[in-house]
Amino acid sequence: MTRLSFTTRAFLAAPCTATLTTLRPDGTPHVTPVRFTFDPATGLARVTTRAGARKARNVAAGGPSAHVALCQADGFRWVTLEGRATVTDDPARLAEAIRRYTARYRAAPPAPPDLAVIEIAVDRVLNLNL
Repeated sequence: MTRLSFTTRAFLAAPCTATLTTLRPDGTPHVTPVRFTFDPATGLARVTTRAGARKARNVAAGGPSAHVALCQADGFRWVTLEGRATVTDDPARLAEAIRRYTARYRAAPPAPPDLAVIEIAVDRVLNLNL
């Protein structure tokens, strides 16, 4: 994990929306707006979603090699977090994702019956103007 500057960490902590890009089974990109959290200490990004959502199904179909990109932008400033993703409904991991989401966005995420979390082990950080 690359060391992140203070401004990049602050930017990633702001309550913004990002886009998550996953690959469909046919290899075409699926891009969707998401809210997420990022833990710079562990390099783990989290996106809560429905287990039946296309993004979760794409990650599950990709198996252990499922690569994704998460991009937060504000004008000409942006950060992209890339890495391998997994999807889980493990209660402890869901609870941690919900706790972090609530702290960042000051409200709990939606809670559908099939709530899951996409966890991204970030291995590359790209940014501009941060």
